[in-house]
Amino acid sequence: MGLKDKAENKAEELKGHGKESVGEATGDRDLQAEGKGDQASGKLKNAGEHVKDAAKDVKDGLTS
Repeated sequence: MGLKDKAENKAEELKGHGKESVGEATGDRDLQAEGKGDQASGKLKNAGEHVKDAAKDVKDGLTS
């Protein structure tokens, strides 16, 4: 819905990717797992934003 929210979610995904990469490079399995978790969280939040957008589009279509 909000561009700011989508940007924050994408930033969380990218941060997670960075953590995962550093974890792989250093052999830090905890950091690797944390990075995967951040990525999943960002993707899930972004999916929620898409659902909100779709619901708004349907609502707008019904009221137009």
